[in-house]
Amino acid sequence: MQKRQGFQTRLGFLLVSAGCAIGIGNVWKFPYVTGEMGGAVFVLFYLLFLAIMGIPVLTMELAVGRASRKSAVQGYRVLEKQGSKWHIHGWFCLGGCALLMMYYTTVSGWMLNYFWKFLTGAFDGVSTENVAGVFGAMLSDPAQMVLFMAITVFGGIGVCALGVEKGLERITKAMMLGLLGLIVVLAFHSVTLPNASAGIRFYLLPDFARAKEAGLGRVITAAMNQAFFTLSLGIAAMEIFGSYMSDSHTLLGEAVRICGLDTFVALMAGLILFPACFAFGVQPDQGPSLIFITLPTVFVNMAGGRVWGTLFFLFMTFASFSTVTAVFENLIAGMMDNFGWSRKLSVAFNLVVLFLLSLPCALGYNLWSNVHLIGGRDILDSEDFIVSNLLLPLGSLVYLLFCVLKSGWGFDRYLNEVNKGAGLHMSPKLRWYLTLALPVLILVILISGLIG
Repeated sequence: MQKRQGFQTRLGFLLVSAGCAIGIGNVWKFPYVTGEMGGAVFVLFYLLFLAIMGIPVLTMELAVGRASRKSAVQGYRVLEKQGSKWHIHGWFCLGGCALLMMYYTTVSGWMLNYFWKFLTGAFDGVSTENVAGVFGAMLSDPAQMVLFMAITVFGGIGVCALGVEKGLERITKAMMLGLLGLIVVLAFHSVTLPNASAGIRFYLLPDFARAKEAGLGRVITAAMNQAFFTLSLGIAAMEIFGSYMSDSHTLLGEAVRICGLDTFVALMAGLILFPACFAFGVQPDQGPSLIFITLPTVFVNMAGGRVWGTLFFLFMTFASFSTVTAVFENLIAGMMDNFGWSRKLSVAFNLVVLFLLSLPCALGYNLWSNVHLIGGRDILDSEDFIVSNLLLPLGSLVYLLFCVLKSGWGFDRYLNEVNKGAGLHMSPKLRWYLTLALPVLILVILISGLIG
């Protein structure tokens, strides 16, 4: 039996766990959804739902991981009652992590590609009208798409091959500290641009009239979805880090800190984008194109735009790559726990499989652009639909029920694990909220995602 690895420091655990949560959902989806939903009112509801939904479910994943000291499948096996079948969900978690990486590696490759383009001056002299063409040219070039996806896959697997302490913890700590430094510099620059105050008001000053224009029901539902999905809950992406952490601190306190870092990055990403958009007269409701078309348009018209574009997409690369390495670690640990493989064998297996599984998405805008799957969606959107609208909410509901029902692990055992150590304690009075109200909120997310 191999000795289970763990984090060397508490800071390492917090930064790696936050790095898993901090990703495309924070720095890409959060700003563009905020823009589409009218600004500050959406942000207020996002923070509310993060507190009442995201944090409790996060403690549940961490609790299963720490109590069992195993990854998804074996974690359930250790804690479930004899003869029960909760562990079947663990296999869906591994499948969900693999499916998430099938398109996440491609989008992370886009971030790296744009960092390289700004660094090497590919946007120098590009007119405002031709910025969108750069993005289109990237998508239509299979060699370019596969190359940057492959760099992401090989780089992420390489980090995990070094182990938890020497690879994942050491490199993610450096990357996350760099990310936090970059985001402060970028936000300071953005808020000092001319007319930046208009963007700040849009972003941080609630305007319910604007929210009603977007549809208050849509705003609330979108905020609920964003707060829930930003933490990558439901597919054991967080549980694995619970299995590596110590018993020194309560899980509620650690969950609040992880969410705090995750939220800080999301809010600062908006503070970079919206002042810049208003400073250059660009509409903030451009949807998914905000990062790859709208913002580069701002950079090419900005003094020192090449430098600021390079720094911004370096920040974006760090954010997306930290999630890649974290989820890769979950898949590698899952193979080790379930099949008794060495880390070396599991790394080699996942390298080949994840590269091959990522190819359809990388080719989905060029050689396979005629392939449309779920509801006419392209490959990337179909894969994202399954993960975001089905596996994440359903998986979170399973974790929730496992932790609160007597037929599962049971609320008292869950509560004891959450409150083990020093720090913020969870009150037993929350039993009825977690048992009755929270499942309903998760079902709202599931239903709205499927019918939307």
